[in-house]
Amino acid sequence: MITLTAKDVLPEDGADGTLVGRVWMPDLAGPAVVAVRNDGVFDVSARFSTVSALCDEANPAEALRGTAGTRIGDLESIVANTPPDRRDRAKPWLLAPVDLQVLKAAGVTFAISMLERVIEERARGNPASADAIRKEVVRLVGDDLSKLKPGSPEAMKLKSVLIEQNAWSQYLEVGIGPDAEVFTKAPTMSSVGTGMDAGLHPKSTWNNPEPEVVLVVSSRGAITGAMLGNDVNLRDFEGRSALLLSKAKDNNASCAVGPLLRLFDNGFSLDDVRKMDVGLTVKGQDGFVLDGHSSISKISRDPTDLVAQTIGPVHQYPDGFALFLGTMFAPVKDRDAPGEGFTHKRDDIVTVSAPQLGKLVNRMRTSDECEPWTFGIGELMRNLAKRKVL
Repeated sequence: MITLTAKDVLPEDGADGTLVGRVWMPDLAGPAVVAVRNDGVFDVSARFSTVSALCDEANPAEALRGTAGTRIGDLESIVANTPPDRRDRAKPWLLAPVDLQVLKAAGVTFAISMLERVIEERARGNPASADAIRKEVVRLVGDDLSKLKPGSPEAMKLKSVLIEQNAWSQYLEVGIGPDAEVFTKAPTMSSVGTGMDAGLHPKSTWNNPEPEVVLVVSSRGAITGAMLGNDVNLRDFEGRSALLLSKAKDNNASCAVGPLLRLFDNGFSLDDVRKMDVGLTVKGQDGFVLDGHSSISKISRDPTDLVAQTIGPVHQYPDGFALFLGTMFAPVKDRDAPGEGFTHKRDDIVTVSAPQLGKLVNRMRTSDECEPWTFGIGELMRNLAKRKVL
């Protein structure tokens, strides 16, 4: 069971930043866009009916600061009411802080995670084979490709050498080639927020969390802010075939983001994201503890490059998008049998954290055990029209 406090949700500087969230309002039978401030949580839906609309403002942080809103309560009580086991459905609770944005993800953006993807591919989803293959791949490729710029002449030279040695992989292609891997992680509005259960496919036996920074981008391609994400991954499914990517990534409750969206302002910028360290802790009911981190400073492609490869003349997003930046974290610590590495167990508590963004906390369940996703775009539009805030 998850217990959350306001301190878990807020960045280390409290509510001094420009913080946006979404709260389920039982009396409205729908969500409200909220500003989280030092003196409470304020519904700003009368001006911004969606987070997408707020992020499409010329200066979202300034626009939010200039909107008073209606106070709906204190953050402490709303956060405490969020975990499903503790929830009083007659009171407000916290949701994922994005709505109409498309949920996108960039893969293989760090050298170490690229090598693990190659290992998954060669192991064909069998964790028992991974350890021996890992040693062979590192022997051929090396374990530090962080200084290799994707698409550079040096990268293309390495590609030629690896092809000659029959060691080339589709994951190396997107890891050091000119084109980034950007895929649709999950349907619009399907993400879960902090305190909620996150989903694993019930047939998966080899899987892991992926702690990431998630950028929120406007319809014009402007990067407006950041939040944390867990790009839950099924290593067995994707390892069997890259064509199973959608099943490996897109299952009920498998996209967790939050706890809040922090908009860029005078005190927080993309440069802060570039230097950010993202922490991860997994605590199991069996006493197992896994700690890890992902340092954005080691990313192979700059966030602006990933955004530019996602939106432009070829790809448009009228309601904006949220983009997972990828992770350098690849868990290899054995949990059960030696050499088989890590996989989740039911009721694992996963915490993704960063001082500037707070903590995203989720309990792991199979997707069919998680709360069903029933409130989609159609329901949102009907609800907003009924409330006359469209």
